[in-house]
Amino acid sequence: MAFDGTWKIDRNENYEKFMETMGVGMMKRKLGAHDNLKITIQQDGNKFIVKEASNFRNIEIEFTLGVNFEYSLADGTELSGAWTLEGNKLVGTFTRKDNGKVLKAYREIMGDELVQTYVYEGVESKRFFKRG
Repeated sequence: MAFDGTWKIDRNENYEKFMETMGVGMMKRKLGAHDNLKITIQQDGNKFIVKEASNFRNIEIEFTLGVNFEYSLADGTELSGAWTLEGNKLVGTFTRKDNGKVLKAYREIMGDELVQTYVYEGVESKRFFKRG
């Protein structure tokens, strides 16, 4: 599928402001902006395996479209939610366990890039990945 492959972070847009809005401390924001994130995505029908490798952690997430699952962000924020497919865009809707606020996430292929967009409390951030 289109998302399959290994994607390496190329650049960020408004990522520090997004992390600040999420409540991430200044030191973690500075480190997070330079995490060298690499994402490997494998899709088999409605099932996905996503491996995230960065300077801070290596994790593997398995999910099925439309099925809720638990997830922790690199800063320890715990979420619950699900990914769905809308057209050619993955749409994630996650609720924070600590305050009940919603984090929206989008993954889509634009040209030769994987664009990951986050929206939280009205702040939008984008992370751009190149095949690597």
